[in-house]
Amino acid sequence: MNKVRGSRSQRGVALLVVLWVLAILMVTVLSFSFLTRTQTQATVFFRDSAERKLIAEAGIQRAVMELFYRRQNADNTVILPGTEGWKVDGTVYRGMVGPGSYAVSIIGETGKIDINRAKDVLFKKLLLNFGLSDELSDTIVDSVMDWRGASGLERLHGAGNDYYQSLPVPYKVKNAPFDTVEEILLVKGVTLDILYGDGNRKGIIDCLTVNAGGETINLNYAPREVLMAIPGMSASTADSIIQYRADQTIKNAQEVLSGDYQIMMPFINVNEGNIFTIESVGYTGDEKNGYPVRATVILDSDNAYRYLYYKSPAYKVLQRNG
Repeated sequence: MNKVRGSRSQRGVALLVVLWVLAILMVTVLSFSFLTRTQTQATVFFRDSAERKLIAEAGIQRAVMELFYRRQNADNTVILPGTEGWKVDGTVYRGMVGPGSYAVSIIGETGKIDINRAKDVLFKKLLLNFGLSDELSDTIVDSVMDWRGASGLERLHGAGNDYYQSLPVPYKVKNAPFDTVEEILLVKGVTLDILYGDGNRKGIIDCLTVNAGGETINLNYAPREVLMAIPGMSASTADSIIQYRADQTIKNAQEVLSGDYQIMMPFINVNEGNIFTIESVGYTGDEKNGYPVRATVILDSDNAYRYLYYKSPAYKVLQRNG
């Protein structure tokens, strides 16, 4: 009798051991399956991201080619259909690369407001046109001037070291020119939503530059938002400028200005520039998940170019404008 009970007990223990072994094996198999699936998805995501990045860079190179084509044909008075060059005012162009596609735009840097050089009246009007309050606009404008200005000089609504040293992560006011547009995020009053937009409203980043090298705005390049920041500019005049330059280059500002253009003249120019920002987004099917690249290039006199700025990935401006 005891032998029978012992045999049953041994069989019960063996069954429990087998069940535990099976449970451990099942957990191991499930864990391995989950890890394999995760690694596979990560590999696919990396591959797709790399493909979209390369397609976006192809868009950058196409834009550079178009810039040289534009330069070589700048003096042509007759443009045959199908040979038109790309606009450099933010117009979006699309192209194919194998099974993928890109959306790319070019903006001349002299068509933007240079935060290192521009007069405060231009910058403030831009901010007001983007819906910022008068008080916040004054704060940002004065703080920008303090950031780039000489040490010890602080404007009425601006900020100096006392303000920046009081922040949770303190730092000092620069008292030197901005190196990049994104540096403006360090300035009092400027937020990510103001610079980049919030999904419902565009940001101001496409209207700003550190590469224009002057105080005036190029009428051939400027986005409508920048045109509207020029003192004396009306909505109808801005629209007529955009319509005019769709077919031809503005050679003389007075060709497109109306009303009291003397107010606008100190703030504008029509000179051909050689520094451009290119924004390209690469896609592999779904245009909701593009890879954005942003680059600023300078065209040298010997048909060569150099990068002044390159960011990958960048914010997806073309998905708002395109």
